[in-house]
Amino acid sequence: MVFDKVFRGSMRDDIKVRTHRVYTHHALEPGSEIVVDGKAAHYLGRVLRLSLGEVIVLFNGDGHDYVAELLRFGKGEVALAVTSRLPGARESAMKITIAQAISRGERMDQTLQKCTELGAARFQPLLSERVEVKLQGGKLVNRVEHWQGVVISACEQCGRAVIPEVSAPMALYEWLAANGEGQRLLLAPGAARPLARVSFPGPVAIAVGPEGGFSETEQEQMAVNGVEAVSLGPRVLRTETAAPAAVAVIQALAGDFT
Repeated sequence: MVFDKVFRGSMRDDIKVRTHRVYTHHALEPGSEIVVDGKAAHYLGRVLRLSLGEVIVLFNGDGHDYVAELLRFGKGEVALAVTSRLPGARESAMKITIAQAISRGERMDQTLQKCTELGAARFQPLLSERVEVKLQGGKLVNRVEHWQGVVISACEQCGRAVIPEVSAPMALYEWLAANGEGQRLLLAPGAARPLARVSFPGPVAIAVGPEGGFSETEQEQMAVNGVEAVSLGPRVLRTETAAPAAVAVIQALAGDFT
């Protein structure tokens, strides 16, 4: 992704440079050399068509950005010299978990992408009565890897240097039994209390239903387990819209939008 980054020189003022930011799984350390292959090498060499000596920014999720210079191109790989470490973008003060009932196709991807851009810290896919997506075995593993890739791509774009975790899907009753995420809220159209009137003393988890919503029985189970139902206003939002809207509200009230 292309973004503006401020580079600090020892003998000059800070300079804002238009550059590219790329994720890598490699350990990164100034003065080291790494070789990337696969999608990253294809992106640098074939898509961006960068030249030797050009500078990019790398990140691996450790909370920092790293300036790197292109050294050489090989068959299906690119060598880079890591020259310096930069502070990563500040993470939100609010630790927000999105417990999203699995939605179909691009809807789930949109939820992950937009919530990552807005600052969500973690994603917990849920299996509920009205979830129509069936995932087992290798298909499940592949889908979780795909979702994590969507989150990484969103981090490339928005400048985050810490990558939110996408956990393996779990049944709603398992999520309710785990109860280790602090305050828990359910987005429910028609709920008496608006999300905008909730206070946030610490971490919060937001439960979002699938296309057909959570069933009445599931909503009752959540209430019994201390999950408070809140609304996002008078309109009914699609499942892929609800979670990003909730994150934006919470960030405006208690996070890094203030």
